[in-house]
Amino acid sequence: MTLPAVTYSNDQAEAFDRIADAFRDEGVDLEEATTRPPGAGKGQVLAVTGKAGSGKTLLLAAISRAAEEAGVTLVSGDYEPRKHRARRTLAILAPTNKAASVLRLRGVPATTIHRILYTPVYDPEYERIAEWLAGEGEKPVIEGLTESALDRALAFYQTNRSIPGALATAGLRGSDFITGWKRRDDPLDIGLIDEASMLDDKQFDDLREIFPTLLIFGDPAQLAPVGQSGRMVFDRLAAPQVLNLNRIHRQDADNPILDLAHALADPQLGFEDFERMIEDRARSDDRVVWSQRVEVDLMARSPVLVWRNATRIRLINAFRSVHEAPEDALLPGEPLVCDGIELPLKHRKKRLDLEARGLIKGAQVVYLGPGSKPGFSRLHVVGAENPQVSAASIVKIEKPGEEEPFIPFAARMGATFLHGAAVTIHKAQGSQWRDVQVFAPDLFAAARVGRIEAGQPLWKRLAYVAITRAETRLHWVVRNRLARPTGPLSTDDLRAVAAAPLDLSLPAAEEET
Repeated sequence: MTLPAVTYSNDQAEAFDRIADAFRDEGVDLEEATTRPPGAGKGQVLAVTGKAGSGKTLLLAAISRAAEEAGVTLVSGDYEPRKHRARRTLAILAPTNKAASVLRLRGVPATTIHRILYTPVYDPEYERIAEWLAGEGEKPVIEGLTESALDRALAFYQTNRSIPGALATAGLRGSDFITGWKRRDDPLDIGLIDEASMLDDKQFDDLREIFPTLLIFGDPAQLAPVGQSGRMVFDRLAAPQVLNLNRIHRQDADNPILDLAHALADPQLGFEDFERMIEDRARSDDRVVWSQRVEVDLMARSPVLVWRNATRIRLINAFRSVHEAPEDALLPGEPLVCDGIELPLKHRKKRLDLEARGLIKGAQVVYLGPGSKPGFSRLHVVGAENPQVSAASIVKIEKPGEEEPFIPFAARMGATFLHGAAVTIHKAQGSQWRDVQVFAPDLFAAARVGRIEAGQPLWKRLAYVAITRAETRLHWVVRNRLARPTGPLSTDDLRAVAAAPLDLSLPAAEEET
């Protein structure tokens, strides 16, 4: 067959051929670049597994490009073209905003699973622009929008493939063209799911209802979702459905971070031996740092990765202390992690508005300052395509030795947040940062416990996930110390975009009750 213009390892080429055969059975021919109407096949699930550096993302990108060249319509989380009987559809998904943004930075137009479960409803006037941008209609004439504004929108879309981003370039806000959100009723055709090791059984079953053909990509060396006894969703599949990539790619072969991660597969390797390996590598390669203290400057944008909650809480309070943060307020630039949405069931639409803008559980957020109403915050949602929003917020700051968190300010309802200067390794899964600090005393404690998870010592799974979160530099922190900051917290590094307000205030009649 004619493969895309990339160099494959043998196991990647074999996986691509297997996937192409499966897609052909379902009416999408990647080799001939043709499609048939849906309904010819019965649907199936395949998994591509492999450790960091084995080329899973390269393969995912090649498959998505080949499917688009065959005429498959890409469905994103921001706009879906009108359904045609013969059209074939593809969605590329990740469990979190951060994981989706990692793919987008590599040229793969990914969105979150949640954004496919819930789709936007566009105002009919502006849907004509969306259809034109997506190649589904003629260039419209819209009152109040000039030709040059539409041209700017088209230029943006051709580069970024985001309908809301393109409309924003034309001078429109989301509240102008999105009138609401609805749960998806109709299934799609093909789903490509990255970071599948993070999926629990319910999420997997929901995806099976939406996608007859499902291709999931995951790393079996990572941590399984909490509550699944070390089992990942691809463990549910029969052996012929799992395509394993074993070879580490040439571009990653000299990566000391991946070398350390793969060394953990040695069953004879103990924690002390592993630390000596890290220390030796740090002497010869500045991409690995043997650190005597936590660098507080890095914590504002990439959290310290820990195993124990007690360590996480201590580091968060130390971070706030050295920045002289007040007890009753947040400083602009403080990192937060969304812990869910606290809204009554009758406010389902408002919940969808929050979640659709990226405020889902686990989302990383930077506090920009207070909103225009008490309890509202201006926020930058890390990894979201339109990152800056204003939302009613409930911020909880946990204190060492105290059962109840301290709440510096809160709306009556809205998005809830924990501080994000440090997170557990479980919560970090699916994310990547340029520099990553791993708090080694916690992993030593995990090694002393001696716990085994899915046949491997827990400390090794924790170390593997923590290490592979680093894109460029790994800081292995060996002492319980914190450096002083070199300057105050800032938001200058975040893209300056006007915040889109989310009004979650209760109607007057409800406030009285």
